[in-house]
Amino acid sequence: MLRPYMIEGVREAGCDEAGRGPLAGSVFAAAVILPPDFSNAILNDSKQLTERQRYMLREVIEREAIAWAVAEVTAEEIDRINILQASLLGMRRALDQLTVVPEHILVDGNKWKPYVPPGGLLEVPAQTVVKGDATYMSIAAASILAKTYRDDYMLRLHEQYPMYGWDENKGYPTAAHYEAIQKYGVTPYHRKSFNLKLDRSAERKKTAAMNGC
Repeated sequence: MLRPYMIEGVREAGCDEAGRGPLAGSVFAAAVILPPDFSNAILNDSKQLTERQRYMLREVIEREAIAWAVAEVTAEEIDRINILQASLLGMRRALDQLTVVPEHILVDGNKWKPYVPPGGLLEVPAQTVVKGDATYMSIAAASILAKTYRDDYMLRLHEQYPMYGWDENKGYPTAAHYEAIQKYGVTPYHRKSFNLKLDRSAERKKTAAMNGC
């Protein structure tokens, strides 16, 4: 059962991102402030839900949240500042877009930088939470928004570049994606700072280990 909040009686914004691992596409981040009495029986870490559940919950979150926002950091920006900094930047951009200023921030993971809202003077207190998307409702809600909005984005890119299978792999490093890169080259949406070549030797070693060789 997910916890409704860390600190009772304050407006908490949960933050999470989606898309740190893919070879292509932007990373998306979301921030969500839920009502203190919010409840939903199936709300959970987006990775534990079916696609249908995620999109159903997105409608619920957008309708019932006190405030929510989704932000994007492009592949070009990721290459320039690295994926960790891009993930943190995405969450800050999402917070900047909230129509209600949070009094406390819950961040999935273990990294954060001091955050002062636009036009504000004081830093908003924050707490990082490892596996926060499986611990707090607001972070789980943010993970669902980030994941579904990124999936929508990758489906749009797939229409431009169908040969990479982004409708299925969403830009993640599958063997088919690596093979498509080798055959067709890279797109403007590939992360050039990532390793875009499949390491066949590592793959063979992994197979050998699994076979007890």
